Amino acid sequence: MGNDLAAFAKKNGVKYFMISYTDLFSGQRAKLVPAQAIADMQKDGAGFAGFATWLDLTPAHPDMLAVPDPDSVIQLPWKPEVAWVAANCIMDDKEVDQAPRNTLKRLIAEAAADGMHVKTGVEAEFFLISPDGKAISDEYDTASKPCYDQQAIMRRYDVIAEICDHMLALGWGAYQNDHEDANGQFEMNWAFDDALPTADKHSFFKFMVKSIAEKHGLRATFMPKPFQGLTGNGCHAHISVWDKSGKTNVFADNSMELGLSAKGKNFLGGIMKHASALAAITNPTVNSYKRINAPRTISGATWAPNTVTWTGNNRTHMVRVPGPGRFELRLPDGAVNPYLLQAVIIAAGLDGIRSKADPGKRYDIDMYQHGHTVKGAPKLPLNLLDALREFDKDKSLKAALGEEFSSAYLKLKHQEWNSYASHFTQWERDHTLDI
Repeated sequence: MGNDLAAFAKKNGVKYFMISYTDLFSGQRAKLVPAQAIADMQKDGAGFAGFATWLDLTPAHPDMLAVPDPDSVIQLPWKPEVAWVAANCIMDDKEVDQAPRNTLKRLIAEAAADGMHVKTGVEAEFFLISPDGKAISDEYDTASKPCYDQQAIMRRYDVIAEICDHMLALGWGAYQNDHEDANGQFEMNWAFDDALPTADKHSFFKFMVKSIAEKHGLRATFMPKPFQGLTGNGCHAHISVWDKSGKTNVFADNSMELGLSAKGKNFLGGIMKHASALAAITNPTVNSYKRINAPRTISGATWAPNTVTWTGNNRTHMVRVPGPGRFELRLPDGAVNPYLLQAVIIAAGLDGIRSKADPGKRYDIDMYQHGHTVKGAPKLPLNLLDALREFDKDKSLKAALGEEFSSAYLKLKHQEWNSYASHFTQWERDHTLDI
């Protein structure tokens, strides 16, 4: 791609750049910059009022500058005259520590200093729904077990194929698409990569899916639990760690249980150790806890965990080890911040390696049928407030993510919880009006 955005524009016929950053609540913020002005923006950054987005800043703070990272530039396949580029947030010539992409970059550097190269893949599930958000978009998608329904995916072929064509053209290594376990729900998979490119692709994927859905007169949502009784949107993360060269998987050891090396097991131990606090990041909304603590869905299973357990190739646990050299974290949901997901995985895993954390007993039972027999494994938080309290108590995880980030995140998320708690609902009227 090169490092000169102006040259990129000239070579590729780009008229405008979207200089984009993601705030603490996963809001994607951008300025549309003409290619004629991109050289100065690449050097100095585009100015934003940070207080106007979900960052812990005030109107009195100086301009926050979003400095584009040219390595992340993506020409919009559906509108080639525009290119998207992820940006790093700067204020007063210093990185804004609470900005999610900066937080992730800091942890990647920390892992690299220990000779570790974290690679991940994500499975970002979404629903295609009506423009008003009240129903799924396909009135014929009514099966009680709709997962992998070939008729249903073909009825949405135009949308899914267009998105997949774009991923193939971008060289992401897209390899499969399916109708997921809920009516109206889909998943699209592309190749795993280093943590930062994965986060950038995840961020762009959400933007692309929403844009293509809108182009077809529909709406896409990554909301964790948009419909009662249906399986929610997960965002499972597949995690491996490689050596400094990026060529040897240090999690892989066929002589060990499930092919997971001692270092891999310690990294997993860090995930297990911090799981309850982790939820504040991986499951960041009030709605998130309607997914991980849901009753059985129409299909017969929620496909989401509610207890801190790990296993082999068994989808009913929080973590599964589907094959040698990697594991899948099934806790995150569709609302997770693409950058903070990667950051918190690295933070917890590094702590696990440094402290030689033991992941605890492996369970191979069906947690949906026999989870009640597990004694001593922590339950995941029941709501966002519980998760925030767990995160606030976890001093080592907060320190690893950065005190400025942790403080800002807790402050804004507590404000969000208080707003939710003060909101009067129809449920309250239905159940307590005549008491």
